[in-house]
Amino acid sequence: MTETMLSRRRFTTASLAGIAGAALGAGALSWPVLAAPPEGYAPVPKGDSEFGSYTQSWFLESFYELPDDLAEAQSNGKRLAVLWELDGCPYCREMHLVNFAIPEITDYVRANFEIVQMDLRGSKETVDFDGKEMDEKSLARRHGVRFTPTVQFFPETLDGATGKTGRELEVARMPGYFRPYHFLVMFQYVREKGYESGDFRSYLNARTAALKAEGKSPPNW
Repeated sequence: MTETMLSRRRFTTASLAGIAGAALGAGALSWPVLAAPPEGYAPVPKGDSEFGSYTQSWFLESFYELPDDLAEAQSNGKRLAVLWELDGCPYCREMHLVNFAIPEITDYVRANFEIVQMDLRGSKETVDFDGKEMDEKSLARRHGVRFTPTVQFFPETLDGATGKTGRELEVARMPGYFRPYHFLVMFQYVREKGYESGDFRSYLNARTAALKAEGKSPPNW
């Protein structure tokens, strides 16, 4: 990977971290948990969780072999994203109880992405894109994932993936909890391949400006 690519990645990650920080405010959970998610949009409690963690019934049933997961996503006309969580993570819980409880968000993500849920400290065996085998926590370290939730987004196909790690192949990253509107726009940014022409902040600003030009405001989720 070239120094230019690394510099751009560091800038993008720092920029997104700023967006995540702004969305989180002063550190308190920023959005009220819905008392009753709409029918069909409630998360599924994880049976092995000690702290009330969740999953979604529509997440990809994966053997944690990333090349196979990307190939399956491609065959379904979708993009692959890996969602890193941690048992007891309050922002992971908020993501499930707030973001994924909003039909417009879940319907878009479900229609356009295959989501593989992984544990930042997990012990399940995984296979990275370059064929290296390791447990989840080692893969997280290899990909530079340090906190939760983090979402890694990957290319449409395996073209050019030979010998490359997931960290080298990812096209975008959501480093932390994003409030619902930003969360949805991030998935739109990847699906529409906005990363090919600019960073997420620019895409977000342009989408918000377009709404305002139409006399609309971003959803107040």
